[in-house]
Amino acid sequence: MRTYFRKPLFAVAIASMVLPAVPVVAQGVPGAIIYTVILPAGEFGSVAYTAVVVSGLTAAKKFCGSLDEAYRIDCLAERFSVLSKDIPKDSDYEEVQRVLKSASDQMASLARSNRSQDLPRGKATRPGTTETTTRVLTPTSRETSAQVNQQAQAILAQTETLLLRSAAGSRSKSLQYSKIAKAVGSNKVLLRTA
Repeated sequence: MRTYFRKPLFAVAIASMVLPAVPVVAQGVPGAIIYTVILPAGEFGSVAYTAVVVSGLTAAKKFCGSLDEAYRIDCLAERFSVLSKDIPKDSDYEEVQRVLKSASDQMASLARSNRSQDLPRGKATRPGTTETTTRVLTPTSRETSAQVNQQAQAILAQTETLLLRSAAGSRSKSLQYSKIAKAVGSNKVLLRTA
């Protein structure tokens, strides 16, 4: 037996009775954003997902740039860590995830080994927002800031190079990774001393 709905309002009324009245939560996380990426066969990645990664790196620059210079290296380390954790494993961006995590680990280690004894460790909140770091940040010593900032710039430069080399041999991968590498490199401006 087939049932046909002659009036659209009747179908809407039936659907509203079947569907729950409460918002559906993705994987139990309120406010979660789900990205569905459909790739054409034989193509690498997604322009939309590359834009998400680039946007995350640009947001890291804005967030860390709003902080005192002493906290910027560890702030970048923390933001890169958060971004790398958001990249799905077993995806076209797995290499990006690995490279960003490595850069994060290196910069966090650099901050810890050059910790300021005068400034407190603490979580940071971007002014005018509720955006907060996921962990406390370690400030670097002002006495060694020029040298430490150069080392952090070298980590970012190495990260750019690794991303560009990872994309060698694939035109579509090269286009996506070069955009991400450029966004990584744009964070070097935060580490220039006056």
